[in-house]
Amino acid sequence: MKFEDIEVEEVDFEAMLEESFKKTESRSDLVEGTVVKIDEAEGQAVVDIGGGRDSVLSLDEIRDEESAILFKVGDQIKVVTLGRGRISYTAALKRVALNAFIEAYDPEQETIVEGVVTKKNKGGYVVEVDEFEFFMPRTLSYLSSKVEAVGKKVKAVIVKVDKERGSVVISRKELIERDKAKSQEIVDKLLESKDPVIGVVKKITSYGMFVDVGGMDGLVHYSQISHKGPVNPSKYFEEGDEVNVIALDYDKKKRHLSLSIKDASSDPWQEIDDILGVGDTVTVAVSNIEPYGVFVDLGEDLEAFLHVSEISWDKNVKHPKDYMNVDDEINVEIIEIDKEKRRLRVSLKTLLPKPMEAFSSKHRVGDVLTGTVTSLTDFGAFVKLDGIEGLLHNQETSWDKSVNAKDLFKTGDEVEVKIIKIDADAGKISLSKKALEDSPVDEFAKTHKNGDIVAGTVKDKKDFGVFIALDNNVDALIRTEDLYPLKFDEIEKGQEIKGVISFIDSQSGRIRVSVKRLERQEERQALDSLNSEQDDSMTLGDLIKDKFK
Repeated sequence: MKFEDIEVEEVDFEAMLEESFKKTESRSDLVEGTVVKIDEAEGQAVVDIGGGRDSVLSLDEIRDEESAILFKVGDQIKVVTLGRGRISYTAALKRVALNAFIEAYDPEQETIVEGVVTKKNKGGYVVEVDEFEFFMPRTLSYLSSKVEAVGKKVKAVIVKVDKERGSVVISRKELIERDKAKSQEIVDKLLESKDPVIGVVKKITSYGMFVDVGGMDGLVHYSQISHKGPVNPSKYFEEGDEVNVIALDYDKKKRHLSLSIKDASSDPWQEIDDILGVGDTVTVAVSNIEPYGVFVDLGEDLEAFLHVSEISWDKNVKHPKDYMNVDDEINVEIIEIDKEKRRLRVSLKTLLPKPMEAFSSKHRVGDVLTGTVTSLTDFGAFVKLDGIEGLLHNQETSWDKSVNAKDLFKTGDEVEVKIIKIDADAGKISLSKKALEDSPVDEFAKTHKNGDIVAGTVKDKKDFGVFIALDNNVDALIRTEDLYPLKFDEIEKGQEIKGVISFIDSQSGRIRVSVKRLERQEERQALDSLNSEQDDSMTLGDLIKDKFK
C-alpha cells in the first residue's frame, strides 16, 4: 500500500477508546459459576453465574480432544457472559490468558506483535495476536478505508495497556513512521557518499532484482547490472548473493530506491584499447544462442556478438546450435570494436582453414567428382564437393538447351560433375555435367566434315542469322551474310534450306552452314566435272588418231 493512500482522521482518541472499553465490559464480563446440570441429549450445560441467573453453555466448549466432558455437576467454572443468557468458556480462557499477559507486561520494554485483523468497528480494528484480541485505533493503523482490512496481517507495537479494563492498544503507525525515518537515514547516507556498499540479493524478477542494503530494499534494474547492457539477472545471481551496489536515486513519494551494480565497478569500455584490438584471438564462453547468431562472454564485463555468417565458411549454416552449446568455450577473432555503439563483433571462421584453399590444393580443372545438390536456382544448381560449393550452370547441365537444372535435379541428389574452372581469389568453382557426355555435335562430326552439303529445317530467326535443324538432333547457324542468294525477310520457319558446312566445333557444340558457299561450291564442282569430261575426250581422240597414223 502507498502511504499517500492512508487516511488519517482527526478523532478524540481517549473518547473513542473509552467507548470501546465500555462496549467490551457490557458484552463480555468474566465471572465464575457453578455447573448445575449437564444435558448430553441437548448438548448443553446449565451454569449458575450468581444472582439467581442460570446460563446455558454448549458442551462443545468443555470437551477435550477425545470428546470427554471436562466438568461435572458442582464444579466451579470461569465463563464470560455474552448477554441474553449466553456464556462462553472458550472466551473465558482467552480472557484469563489475556489478563496473565497484561500482568506480565513491562511498559519499560518495547513489545512488537504480529497478528491478523479480525474485526472492524467505528473506532478502529480488532487484531488477533496469539488468540489475544488487541485494539488498534484507526488513527494508529495506517490502513486505508479503500482497502479491505479484515484478514490482513499487520505488525504493530503495544502503546497502551489498561490492567483495570483488561485491554491492550497497539499502533502500526509508529512502526511504519520509524521504518520511514530509518529508511531515510539509510538513503541519505547512500546518496551522500556514492561509495559502493555491500548488499544482499533478496528477490530476483524478470525486470531486475531487489537488494537489501542496511535493512532497506532497493531495486537494481536489469539495465543496471552489467556494462554489457540489459541482462537477465537470474543468469548471473541467486538469492542470498552479496553484491556491490551504488545508490542512484530515491523517490520519496513512492519510497523507491534505485541501485546500480555496474556503476560500482569500472567501465571496461573506458580502457578497451588496452584490453583488446582488432585481430586479437580470445577465448570466450557461449552465453546465448539465437537463430541469427551467438552472444559470447569475454569476461571483464564485456560481451561480443558472433553472427551466424561468421561461424563457418559453409554458407548453409541453418542454426548456430548445430555448431555449439551454451557455456561452450571457443576461440574467436575480434573483427570489430565500435566504441561509440559499445559493440564488439567476433568471428570463428577466420580461425578455420579456408575451404577454397584446401580444395584448390587437392583438385584441378578437369577433375571429375561426385557431389550433392544443395540448392536450385533459376540459373543453375549449387553442388557441394569436398566441403565447398560449386555452380553447375544451366548451360552446363545438358547438351539439350531446352533443359535446365530444375528439370533434372532436386535438392539432395548426387550428381557426377567435371571441374571446368577454379577461381580461388573469388571463391568460385564452375562445374559441368554435359562435359562428361558426348555432345550431339561430336556424333555429327563423326560422319560429317567441312565442305559437306547438308539440308535442314528453319527453327528460328535472329537478327544475325537463321538456325536450322540438321540430322542427329543438332542445330546449325546460317549467318545473314551467308544466306545469299536467299532473302532473309522471305525465309519462314519450317522451310528447308540447303547449304555447305563451313565450321564444326565439337567442344563448343557449334556448327555453321553457308548457302552462299553452296552456290560457289556447286559451280566449282560443275566446272571440275566439265573439265574432267573434256580431258577424257581429248585423250580418247588422241588415242584413235594415233592408231590411224
